[in-house]
Amino acid sequence: MMNSNLNKIAIVAVTLFFTAVGYAQKDFQGQAYYMSKTSLDMSRFGGGQMSEQQKARMAERMKSMLEKTYILNFNQVESMYKEEEKLEAPGQGGGSGWMRSISAASGPQYKNVKENVYLQENELMGKAFLVEDTLQPIEWKMEGETKQIGKYTVYKATAEIDAPPAMQFGRRGGNRDRAAAGEEQAPTPPEKVKVTAWYTMQVPVNQGPGKYWGLPGLILELHEGNTVLLCTKLVMNADKAEKIKRPTKGKKVTLAEYEKITKEKMEEMAEQFRGRGRGRGGNRGGR
Repeated sequence: MMNSNLNKIAIVAVTLFFTAVGYAQKDFQGQAYYMSKTSLDMSRFGGGQMSEQQKARMAERMKSMLEKTYILNFNQVESMYKEEEKLEAPGQGGGSGWMRSISAASGPQYKNVKENVYLQENELMGKAFLVEDTLQPIEWKMEGETKQIGKYTVYKATAEIDAPPAMQFGRRGGNRDRAAAGEEQAPTPPEKVKVTAWYTMQVPVNQGPGKYWGLPGLILELHEGNTVLLCTKLVMNADKAEKIKRPTKGKKVTLAEYEKITKEKMEEMAEQFRGRGRGRGGNRGGR
């Protein structure tokens, strides 16, 4: 069955090669809309001190942060991926101030597959950063499975990547305890997360949402940990397509440097949060 599926993919790839050649003769471009939904692991919050009711209230406040719409503008070489701007009603900002600061960290993401360039404008805790790096290669594994998303035939590919800092929020390792005891700290290996992508060779560009790329067709569906991205609308060669411009604003840092800064800020705020919780508990106990 696996060989049959792989043969099917090979035949379709050859057929679509001529479509790709046709596209290559045009300066084609497209716009893909993605709906993002994230399920939140509330066990990472509150250090085990929050009640189920408190966790439920926090999850409800954060709902607007966990369900978003993104737009990917792309051509054969470049892409720009950014959140669709929406007006929020009063009181619907989602989460506390520090939660919003972290959620706002993900700005427009630019990829150039010809020049192997990755750029992203971010704002974190009131500071502007320009992440400037090379495109990180992704070791995709072709799974040989297919399905339909609308009128498009999509193919399954999987990969394993280092979890971004937000996914590692609240992670407890032995380093903190060893540091408190004055022992030498060993580097904590990054958590891994499995990624599943469904791509279509009917749109022959190796682009996708966010940092994902490198497949022989546009990624229409992506599963990353507890987040799902689904393309809900795809427009090709629109008359008024948005021009793709490289991000330029902010302090220049590499992707690794920015992820380190983000992780440190999140750990710092988590420690402050736990400290306030201990302080309230101590006050109650002293009454």
